[in-house]
Amino acid sequence: MRFASCFVLVALVFGSVLPARAADPPQWALALHGGAGTISRDMDPALVASYRASLGAGLETGKKILARGGTSLEAVEAVVRFFEDDSLFNAGRGAVYTHEGTHELDAAIMDGSTLACGAVAAVTTVRNPVTLARLVMQKSRHVFLVGAGAESFGRSAGVDFVDPHYFDTRHRWEQLQKALEKDEYGTVGCVALDRHGNLAAATSTGGLTNKRFGRVGDVPILGAGTYANNRSCAVSGTGIGEQFIRHTVARDVAALMEYKGLGLEEAATLVVFTKLERGDGGLVAVSRTGEIAMVFNSTGMYRAAADSRGRSEVAIWEE
Repeated sequence: MRFASCFVLVALVFGSVLPARAADPPQWALALHGGAGTISRDMDPALVASYRASLGAGLETGKKILARGGTSLEAVEAVVRFFEDDSLFNAGRGAVYTHEGTHELDAAIMDGSTLACGAVAAVTTVRNPVTLARLVMQKSRHVFLVGAGAESFGRSAGVDFVDPHYFDTRHRWEQLQKALEKDEYGTVGCVALDRHGNLAAATSTGGLTNKRFGRVGDVPILGAGTYANNRSCAVSGTGIGEQFIRHTVARDVAALMEYKGLGLEEAATLVVFTKLERGDGGLVAVSRTGEIAMVFNSTGMYRAAADSRGRSEVAIWEE
């Protein structure tokens, strides 16, 4: 007994004979994206700086909420609203033009703690579609509202409306003129884990440049471009929406974790690089233990991430 006591004492003093303690998981974590696709490294340096500054500002918006104990739902809505008000990104103020020269906006949000969710599509005068999506989730018995009906609900719920020309920007108009040769796409999104252990995801988009026939992509389709579940992870995708719908990308990542026991990075990489085709896009995700994954198979993806352990990064291309 005396020798055992001495061994314990030595172990306590020197520590080296005891197994190393694994690092504690982060108390909160956050990842966001501003779209993925063919992003040229020859982009004007001033524009690159603008994108990095906006991504950094969006990241700070979410960090402040999570650091003070706010919920993941609050954080993802606030971050996506920030990008919806920034004309650099294809959501809200910076939404691309349809073939007819108008704007049709889609958004979704999901609470991983309850699986409550809300989505809207083809709205034309709602300033912040992500907020309307959250109201659909919290103030109605529905999940998905479209077009004029979604806007009618928005008026009863008191969201901010704007004149359709609010969404007009010269940059996007020039994109429409070029889109006769090639469609362009983009999205903004955010995923978060809060101090309470809850996950949330939100995504918003103006869709494809030159889109026609009431086309709707993956963003407002829960399980395709947006998904959150406390049992696994929260995911927000960006890229060619039809592909994300076909492969139920967001839910697939979560299912691989939940049913096959894969880690977040492994699950995200498997889906993005084996189910999607090269150039289809990417995703950001956060697991229930605070892991962060930002995976894409396109030239670049506007993205940023942070957690309570001090991680903080902004990137566009593979660094």
